[in-house]
Amino acid sequence: MDLPDDRSGGLEGRRTRPSRAVVLAVVLVGIEAIALVVAVVVLLVDVVTLTPASMASAIALIVLTAIAAVWVTWISLSLRRGAPWSRGGAVFWQLVQLAIALGAIQGSFAQPLIGAAIAVPSILVLVLMCTRSVMEHTRRPDPEIEPGA
Repeated sequence: MDLPDDRSGGLEGRRTRPSRAVVLAVVLVGIEAIALVVAVVVLLVDVVTLTPASMASAIALIVLTAIAAVWVTWISLSLRRGAPWSRGGAVFWQLVQLAIALGAIQGSFAQPLIGAAIAVPSILVLVLMCTRSVMEHTRRPDPEIEPGA
């Protein structure tokens, strides 16, 4: 539990140190962002070294993955800062990843280990987003209760 800083004399010191749940969520979302950056690099190398069936589709996939990498990085940084919108963005991204994991687990080219590697951190982040400490960390301050916030 985060305690007020005695030197501040009020609630301003309330967010000096994020809880373990917040730190773990930030780390997991940050790892997801790094994985997306790695995916962009791999896709770029593939386009340069291999001949794609459709160059337009390959470029579109690279652009979309790069946009996702920037977005998930921004979510991670904003979650660390406690931005109120970051929790919703993180939840949405985890749901997208769960859909991808479901596709990886089933079908004629099923890769259950890859699906599990995507699903397990996503489920963990979803659970963390529902913890009290993460919700308090990302809630918008009430100006009537916390003047000057």
